[in-house]
Amino acid sequence: MAACFSCDAHASEAGLLAYDIVGDAVPAALGGLLGDPERGREIVLDRRSGNCLICHALPAIDQHFQGELGPALAGVGERLSTGQIRLRLIDQSRINATTIMPPYYRVDALSHVAPEYIGQTALQAQQIEDVVAYLSTLSSSP
Repeated sequence: MAACFSCDAHASEAGLLAYDIVGDAVPAALGGLLGDPERGREIVLDRRSGNCLICHALPAIDQHFQGELGPALAGVGERLSTGQIRLRLIDQSRINATTIMPPYYRVDALSHVAPEYIGQTALQAQQIEDVVAYLSTLSSSP
């Protein structure tokens, strides 16, 4: 069963692209955008924009203080489909209501948001697709 979020008032006010959730995935790229794995890698490693390493670890990356709260990202491209990765980035709480992972493409029902960021997503649609493209390349073998 697909759930469509194109009609959500907060999403349309914020200019978010519509997407359909099918099972535990968003199968189609946001807005039909193509992701770039290299840009996605930069976002994942950037401690300001993606800040993925605060909770996740990446193998063979020369970065100190990688996280252990979330699953390691090695092999994520083998464990999950691109659609599954996309939904987890958009809003993991659609799968797990008690998740600690922040939504990266949602603006409604958020708490503890600095006033200057209210109504803004953590990542733009193109950035989501770039991160999906990068994470999809990650295998468990070096």
